[in-house]
Amino acid sequence: MSIIQKTATEQLALLNSGELTSVELTQAYLNQIEQVDGQVGAFLRVETESALAQAAAIDQKRATEAPLGKLAGLPVAIKDILCTKDTPTTCGSRMLENFQPPYNATVVEKIRAADGVILGRTNMDEFAMGSSTENSAYQTTQNPWDTARIPGGSSGGAAACVSADMAPLSVGTDTGGSIRQPAALCGCVGLKPTYGRVSRYGLIAFASSLDQIGPLARTVEDTALLLEVLAGHDPLDSTSVKQPTPAYSETVKQPLENLTLGVVDRHFGAGIDPEIETAVQSAIQVYESLGATIKHIAMPHADYGIATYYIIAPCEASSNLARYDGAHYGYRTDQAEVVAELAEDGSDEGPLVRMYRKTRSEGFGEEVQRRIMLGTYALSEGYYDAFYLKALKVRRLIRQDYDAAFEEVDMIIGPVTANPAFAQGEKTSDPMAMYLEDLYTVTANLAGVAGISLPCGFTSSGLPIGLQLQAAPFQEEKLLRAAQMYQAATDFHTRRPELS
Repeated sequence: MSIIQKTATEQLALLNSGELTSVELTQAYLNQIEQVDGQVGAFLRVETESALAQAAAIDQKRATEAPLGKLAGLPVAIKDILCTKDTPTTCGSRMLENFQPPYNATVVEKIRAADGVILGRTNMDEFAMGSSTENSAYQTTQNPWDTARIPGGSSGGAAACVSADMAPLSVGTDTGGSIRQPAALCGCVGLKPTYGRVSRYGLIAFASSLDQIGPLARTVEDTALLLEVLAGHDPLDSTSVKQPTPAYSETVKQPLENLTLGVVDRHFGAGIDPEIETAVQSAIQVYESLGATIKHIAMPHADYGIATYYIIAPCEASSNLARYDGAHYGYRTDQAEVVAELAEDGSDEGPLVRMYRKTRSEGFGEEVQRRIMLGTYALSEGYYDAFYLKALKVRRLIRQDYDAAFEEVDMIIGPVTANPAFAQGEKTSDPMAMYLEDLYTVTANLAGVAGISLPCGFTSSGLPIGLQLQAAPFQEEKLLRAAQMYQAATDFHTRRPELS
């Protein structure tokens, strides 16, 4: 087994024992990126010189026996939605093609303080709007298990780079399933923390009441390690909650006694792929064999999750993305062309309005424009009460469903996706079909609860299948321990895609 096929936890042990240096490990991943990312397209930018310099500094720190952070030389990939000082942060959009933030996101600061080595920036759906990473303005990302298929989205690059052994750890964001869904489709582990558990400062906003930053990794133990670094209160984020951060990496292997898992029967209704249903039901049986109690529960408002999400999220996007007008920062249309057009068509629109309109139509992709228009319409006079206000009321009912469920069970178990990874281009012309890819994930974001995806099988054609566990707010420690119980009893997480 090569060094890059070992887990981050195993690599950390080798680093701490002196059998491996951070430079050697970082170079191994850089070599892997050079060899296979041409097939996968996970990275928008690889920061070779910076990564090796960081690794060398950490090795020097270790040589002087100075205290090291929890990551201690492990490489980490960052989704290109998190601000990094003096480094382009594009959000997968032409609108921010040349944007270089003047500050670091809090999670970037935390990774550096923990002595993590930042490898580069991973591809994503533009402004995190998508479920396939086909909406990036720069490139598409392929699924390492079948490069003719999508890796999921919007954190497709973050999941694909872990799956293809191009990084041991990566950071993604989850607004409606954008960590868990690509983790499921790429065969790795992805965790969406409770809203408020991880600081959103420096995260370029899509939908502020839904966005959450979280870890992706090969195993549950590695996920626990990275979450421990990312979590914690941040005074720079008004939505960050003052909760102590448990030692996830130390408790993750402790089994849970008297675990009760809730099954929502409607999650297995019409529309779910039979192979996915079989794999998830088999995972439920594994938990039963480990002593868990299975209880059937009702989530009566879950059916309204997609409709509610695709009103609230576009409304918040419409507001958040109003700042990209060409007047302050980011992309701006050619001013000379605006003046020439106005002179030619004789419009009384005015150069400023024309500049706004052309900037936004040229800088934003089709999906982003679609969601801005949906949100603007739902917020407009005469429709606010009928759409946005009603959606907020249903969101409250969905949260009440979760509250009631967690009075009966410790966690909810079920599928992450209804289908395995689909072919590139298969759903780009059908937005509704694409939106339904989030069927099992959006409710956790609407309710603000924690959720994790972990590998639980493969289809007959060799595509990964994900299992989802959801826990009550701020119960990530219990969530990780339950996930580890299943992982220890199976070997799905040990399998690797074959890339030439």
